[in-house]
Amino acid sequence: MSEPKVPAPGDTYKGWLFKWTNYIKGYQRRWFVLSNGLLSYYRTQAEMGHTCRGTINLATANISVEDSCNFVISNGGAQTYHLKANSEVERQRWITALELAKAKAVRMQAESDDSGDECSTSPPSAGQGIGARNSEVQSTLRTLGSKVEDLSTCNDLIAKHGSALQRSLSELEGVKLGGDTSDKIRQVTERATLFRITSNAMINACRDFLALAQAHSKRWQKALQAEREQRVRLEETLEQLAKQHNHLERAFRGATVLPASPSNPTADSKGSGPGKGDASDDEENEFFDACEDVQEFITIPADPKYHRRSGSNVSGISSEIGMDDGTTSLDEQSLASNPESPQSQEVVPVRKRRTRIPDKPNYSLNLWSIMKNCIGKELSKIPMPVNFNEPISMLQRLSEDLEYSELLDRAAKCQTSLEQLCYVAAFTVSSYSTTVHRTGKPFNPLLGETFELDRLQESGYRSLCEQVSHHPPAAAHHVISERGWTLRQEITVASKFRGKYLSIMPLGTIHCFFEKSNNHYSWKKVTTTVHNIIVGKLWIDQSGEIDIINHRTGDRCHLKFAPYSYFSRDVARKVTGVVTDKDGKAHYVLSGTWDEKMECSRVMQSSRGGENGTEGRQKTVYQTLKPRELWRKNPLPEGAETMYYFSSLALTLNELEEGVAPTDSRRRPDQRLMEQGMWDEANAEKQRLEEKQRSVRREREREAARLANTAEEGVPQDNYKAMWFERSEDSATGEVTHIYKGGYWEAKEQSSWDACPDIF
Repeated sequence: MSEPKVPAPGDTYKGWLFKWTNYIKGYQRRWFVLSNGLLSYYRTQAEMGHTCRGTINLATANISVEDSCNFVISNGGAQTYHLKANSEVERQRWITALELAKAKAVRMQAESDDSGDECSTSPPSAGQGIGARNSEVQSTLRTLGSKVEDLSTCNDLIAKHGSALQRSLSELEGVKLGGDTSDKIRQVTERATLFRITSNAMINACRDFLALAQAHSKRWQKALQAEREQRVRLEETLEQLAKQHNHLERAFRGATVLPASPSNPTADSKGSGPGKGDASDDEENEFFDACEDVQEFITIPADPKYHRRSGSNVSGISSEIGMDDGTTSLDEQSLASNPESPQSQEVVPVRKRRTRIPDKPNYSLNLWSIMKNCIGKELSKIPMPVNFNEPISMLQRLSEDLEYSELLDRAAKCQTSLEQLCYVAAFTVSSYSTTVHRTGKPFNPLLGETFELDRLQESGYRSLCEQVSHHPPAAAHHVISERGWTLRQEITVASKFRGKYLSIMPLGTIHCFFEKSNNHYSWKKVTTTVHNIIVGKLWIDQSGEIDIINHRTGDRCHLKFAPYSYFSRDVARKVTGVVTDKDGKAHYVLSGTWDEKMECSRVMQSSRGGENGTEGRQKTVYQTLKPRELWRKNPLPEGAETMYYFSSLALTLNELEEGVAPTDSRRRPDQRLMEQGMWDEANAEKQRLEEKQRSVRREREREAARLANTAEEGVPQDNYKAMWFERSEDSATGEVTHIYKGGYWEAKEQSSWDACPDIF
């Protein structure tokens, strides 16, 4: 369908819209024509010459928006049109055209009024505002006129006294005086004449300005009136959008599924009876779904027959996804009944971990003086003071992905790979929950720096990170759990400062292995954006798409992180996803937010729409069972706002521990000084460590160049080799990455750290 541009206020606007008729026929396609403040519609374009199905006068009509595609035009009860556009963009074009036509119709009606009051037909609040603006303009003009009169009086006095002065000077010229005196008198006369000419020019300019202001006063009044009307419309629109956003947010928190199928009249949002539109204007049966927005699919409650079936009746469904009678093993009851479930185990920590760190000092800093020279540069190459940091390193921040490791514990106990994939997806989303308030930058790790996180007796896993490259910065991470899973990743962070925001693009793949099922999953991270770098309050957003792939079975989960938009009516930080098998059949729908929770709903039936002419693409509709919660964010510790918004795990990451390697991040002096609130000392120590690292690298490059000169074949300039990781090719993805080669935990048991470099 063609989408003409929004016309000027006096033009005609035409196009197809869907008009609500009744609950039997629903929305029907009609041809609408907007001209001279009247909106008319016809069944087809051919009817324009002889049969009009209805007309509404916009001068007295009210225009309101219901959602992204629907809007309503009503004149107070006699006529109400419930309309639907093919897309949000087309709806906005119609709304703009209707508002322009309405404004023009109101002005024409006001101008034709015998009273001559230009604002009489405007809304009361708008009319009062316009009248106040007009009075202000008139008052300003009167003041200007008064001042010009004062200037004119002054000009007359200047001319009078100036003429008298010139006459007196002329008389003096006739007196016989010395030559020097005559020259002085002549000079004074010339200056007096120049002064009179200048004052006359000033008065003339003021008179011209007054005449111009009076000539354009009506134009100014009309412009002010139009601006006022536009402002009122915008305020009404924003208020309506705010109400809709609040309503949708409450609805989403109450239930993640959309209203039930159209067969249920109570779930229809179009009213309670057929009086909503004209029921006699249609005989066509075709219907097109005109609603197109960011969401890629729609979920509705499954038919009650799926809940009423006996075990034998659902055996066909159970065989497809390995579950029975609508009760999935994702149910909390099934987890609680498992004696080995993490929820039924009582964790007794070996040691009491700290729950507080020193409060963040309140130091002022001229941000722009530092940032103005950094635009367009790689973030890792910018010398930044610790004022922008938080007192943990990137290796420790990477270890925070294990905040909700219990999700992988549950995944290891799942009976089916599809169910397991749901928990892996929830774990992927949960790793971003700690970033929502964390606007501080972690310390860039030094080359060879490590960080261990030994939670073997508390949570059943051991984690090791090592900085394996400095330019580009890359960190390798390996986690092994006694509860049946292994996680590894190598992350290279690419970041750019764009002036107003900072984009952080993690490069690299995360791999997760489960021993019992031999399932191997892999995925990548999304882009993190820090907004309002220069002006305003810093805030974090995550956006992009993630594909989690099971390399053994071919199952896949597609997650979409919706970017925040001020004009979006959707829930902020929203994440949606679909779990499909190798054939592309959907089995689960995931929904939630990356800062709060994730839920999953089992798909019982789906209908996939295709291209339907020029009317747009229909969405896939999934009939799902009641959603079940997979993950919910733990509350932050008390006073977290004064402790860099650290989570309970983050508070313990930099806690001193005995027996860790000399390269461990806990031993980094500048980071420790910052945590203790001594930022000036931390800045000085940070510069010392960075200069030491540069010196070591230059020495290493010189050694590499020397070896290259003596060897038959050259070697890379930087021949650094990681201590605990080695480069190897991944058999599933074909990527060459750093994989843990072993030996760290054995060296810790023996306290054998002689081979570790001196980096601090």
